[in-house]
Amino acid sequence: MYYLYIATGLAVLISLIADSERTLKGCKIALKKFVTILPAFLGMLMLVSIILFLIPDRVISQYLGSSNIFTGVLFASFLGSITLMPGFIAFPLCGILLKKGVLYLVLSAFTTTLMMVGILTYPIEKAYFGTKVTILRNIISLFIALIVAVMTGIFFGEIF
Repeated sequence: MYYLYIATGLAVLISLIADSERTLKGCKIALKKFVTILPAFLGMLMLVSIILFLIPDRVISQYLGSSNIFTGVLFASFLGSITLMPGFIAFPLCGILLKKGVLYLVLSAFTTTLMMVGILTYPIEKAYFGTKVTILRNIISLFIALIVAVMTGIFFGEIF
């Protein structure tokens, strides 16, 4: 992780040397966007933290843990498909769940379906794309999400 910080710092430094005016302008825009998103991020992070505090670890392990990978993936895929949550909330949530013992395979299923499958956005998609295209897109996205989850499980040695 520290390599990313170093690489980012070097990239900003090189950009600052190449064109300091544009770099400072970009940094100001980024800071404004960060300040804009910060209240929502902190609110969601506090809400998720409170909920995870109230739910016992054994319950999380029972539904998302490694005891039954198939059930965990199905449950995570279901939750991801019906939840509407931005990525900047989902990924820290996955970090918390990872520390509680949830497998990468399950987290991959959750985040991928969260980003790709849209049960809550179905009415909007249907209005723009039509029923057939919307259903087909969601089914294909679900299969892709499950393939990504399986590949993640294989990569991290959680299956096979």
